[in-house]
Amino acid sequence: MFRRLLGGVAAAAVLLSAGAVAAQDISAQRLSDHIRVLADDSFQGRVPGEVGEKLTLDYLQAQYEAMGLQPGGPDGQWLQPVTLYRFTPARDAVASWTGPDGVSHALTGADLQLRSSNDSGRVEISDAPVVFAGYGITAPERGWDDYGDVDVTGKVVIVLAGEPEGELFRGEYNSAYSSSGYKKMEALRRGAVGVITLELDPAMWQRIAARPARTRTTTQGLDPIPFTGTVGPQTAMAWGTAAGVDHGAMATVDTGRFKAVELTGVRLNVDIEEAREEIHTYNLLAKIEGSERPDEVVIFSAHWDHVGVAAPDAHGDTVFNGAWDNASGTSGILELARAFSVSPQPERTVVFAHMAAEEMGLLGAWAYSVNPVYPLETTVADLNIDMLPLSGPTRDFAIFGKGQNTLEDDLAVLAEAEGRYVTDDREPEQNYYFRSDHFPFARSGVPALMPWHGVDLDEGGIEVGLPEYQALFSRDYHKRSDEWREDYDLRSAVENLTLMYRLAWDLANSDRWPTWKADSEFVATRARSDAARQ
Repeated sequence: MFRRLLGGVAAAAVLLSAGAVAAQDISAQRLSDHIRVLADDSFQGRVPGEVGEKLTLDYLQAQYEAMGLQPGGPDGQWLQPVTLYRFTPARDAVASWTGPDGVSHALTGADLQLRSSNDSGRVEISDAPVVFAGYGITAPERGWDDYGDVDVTGKVVIVLAGEPEGELFRGEYNSAYSSSGYKKMEALRRGAVGVITLELDPAMWQRIAARPARTRTTTQGLDPIPFTGTVGPQTAMAWGTAAGVDHGAMATVDTGRFKAVELTGVRLNVDIEEAREEIHTYNLLAKIEGSERPDEVVIFSAHWDHVGVAAPDAHGDTVFNGAWDNASGTSGILELARAFSVSPQPERTVVFAHMAAEEMGLLGAWAYSVNPVYPLETTVADLNIDMLPLSGPTRDFAIFGKGQNTLEDDLAVLAEAEGRYVTDDREPEQNYYFRSDHFPFARSGVPALMPWHGVDLDEGGIEVGLPEYQALFSRDYHKRSDEWREDYDLRSAVENLTLMYRLAWDLANSDRWPTWKADSEFVATRARSDAARQ
């Protein structure tokens, strides 16, 4: 009966291993003390490259030195340098197209919005053929391939935003195939020189075309396709008509039968120039080296940055302190490191990573994924913490990306032993799985999990817990009101961190490798490095 309730031998093994060392005391007071420091006004909202960066990194390093941990960055250092590029259009992009008749048609921002997407900000491409590739998705585990046999080398790929609706692509929760990053990566892998998203809604296109040019921040080597853009329905229709495309073929893009179509005779010319500013920032990494398999690594991650300062509000407040987001998660990583520091040495290496520039687009984590300190193929898992729960104890343990990998199954065993259960984040419209530092690890094939805020309170249940969470989020998320409070209720945070400690302890003291589930969009990426884990 015991094993059946826990899911069999593997489940029992998780409990036995995690119980080999009792979870060390996770302290709500220490969490609060760390948050108070990191969210102080003197840190000025912890912006990469500004005064709060040094204060933050110095504080974190001092904590790890006091615990006796080793530097975990490259070449035995605490810090991993990260170079960010901030791009601003130097002038309006110049673009035109020609059809089979050879007549040139100038394009303005009302027809086509363009941005460079490489590391230089300068793009000049002439006479590039154009291909319409539906959603631009190739998903073998789902039997879906929009590209078919069409060669897009040296061509511009037009794609629809998002992904087909329905259970094939995770139902109400979007899969990673819906992201623009995936579409760029897939087109780049196939040799395309640009990706343009087709916006079919005329009203939405008008809003996009009317937006003023914004800065764009990226990191070196991230999806370096030369350019990206968005095109409105009228221009796309003109291209298709010139090429003699049967517009009725569009009706099949949601069926799985559609295959990419070359717009025969249509050629695109683009000339883009953007000014580039470099920002130098850092990830900070500490480690406890494994006693038996030090090259196998479990990573805890959390971003240390927030969004800085702005003009005074009605109360004269200028600082976005980021106490919840993400001084709380940063403090959680420190507490987990302290717990490991007073435990026996783990068999695998455990790394505590504080990522830069999450608020700029997960850029510290993306930079790590492009240039990892520890090989991704022998990284066991990434356990990311972004915003600890601020409530009383909960029966539920919410996570992002439920249904993706076996980490949640291991966590469910540990939770069930305490009378709790694992659930999804309950907010599919937010696309949370793509919005924090676990996602670059996931896209690189590393099984990744992130806990979230539970709402099924021990006292009051969902009826009380859900509106309390919604009110908290509405009041504080990315607002100046997100400041340290003496009356924080960190009991749920302590509960969740204790389970995360037990999960990590099991991973760090076993020879098991968590895996992606068969229908996960990341399973094929991980499979390419299976030999490294034999």
